[in-house]
Amino acid sequence: MSARAREEQQRIAGEFALFGDWSERYQYLIDLGRSLPPFPDAWRDEAHRIHGCQSMVWLVAEGDASALTLHAGSDSVIVSGLIALVLRVYSGLPAADIVATEPDFIHAIGLGSHLSPTRSNGLAALLARVKALAGRAAAGEVLVAPPR
Repeated sequence: MSARAREEQQRIAGEFALFGDWSERYQYLIDLGRSLPPFPDAWRDEAHRIHGCQSMVWLVAEGDASALTLHAGSDSVIVSGLIALVLRVYSGLPAADIVATEPDFIHAIGLGSHLSPTRSNGLAALLARVKALAGRAAAGEVLVAPPR
């Protein structure tokens, strides 16, 4: 795991530790989701959709082995908050670091026991896609985002 990813996961854990209960943490997730940059409608297609999520979720990656930039969006505000956390940890890292970085923040903030099974499955599907795209980039593929 890269130092940057480790530090970001620690920051996330520290942020969530500030909240006394899960209703406050869910509100923070919603706020994080609302802060995501707009996800272009042109990217909201089947090719970029993450299956396994109850909500609609799309992911686009661009870059190469040296660094991948991730863009994602959802029609759910809580899922958008989960996306914001994933992007904070993984976007901008070299592909090999993405592959090597486990999402320790999920356990650290207690998400695993506070997400519904469908949201947990969706988060797992999102992380699997991020790592698959990083694996392709690490193997030499250059990922190009489609036109907006």
